[in-house]
Amino acid sequence: MLPRVNAPPLAAELSIRDATRDDLPAINAIYNHYVLNSTCTYQEEPETAEGRAAWFEGHGQRHPVTVATAPGLGVVGWGSLSRYHPRSAYRHTVENSVYVHPDHHRRGIGGLLLADLIARARAIGHRSILAIIDADQPASIALHQRFGFEPAGRRKSVGLKFGRWLDVVDLQLML
Repeated sequence: MLPRVNAPPLAAELSIRDATRDDLPAINAIYNHYVLNSTCTYQEEPETAEGRAAWFEGHGQRHPVTVATAPGLGVVGWGSLSRYHPRSAYRHTVENSVYVHPDHHRRGIGGLLLADLIARARAIGHRSILAIIDADQPASIALHQRFGFEPAGRRKSVGLKFGRWLDVVDLQLML
């Protein structure tokens, strides 16, 4: 269970840094909240500590994992650039993920994480970032569009979670 905190915007107090193995329990706690309570991920079973460690090991300099931390709160969000597809021709395209602790929505954390991921993707030399978002997540879609992501398609009824069929919206940012 994640601790509840009610507070004003955090953006000015946040620090974004590369994630470490020590951050994995916090990353997993945030993620698993959404696995159990939201369609923002189509994963249906909570991620195990072993699964999260393997995921983390699959990332690296070209595919960073970051955390947003706040004084006295620790990790309040995380982001990643992940390999889009294993075939080599796709190596310059990445998929982004941004997850914010559910008690800290609308406090500027997601925007700071996304801006940082975009800057990192440019510095690394990626060509394109894809955001693959459940169509019922208007806040996530709006966040990405605010940063210049453009619609790249909609896939209908590709996911089944909580007993209903879900559409995916694809957004893309050319770097």
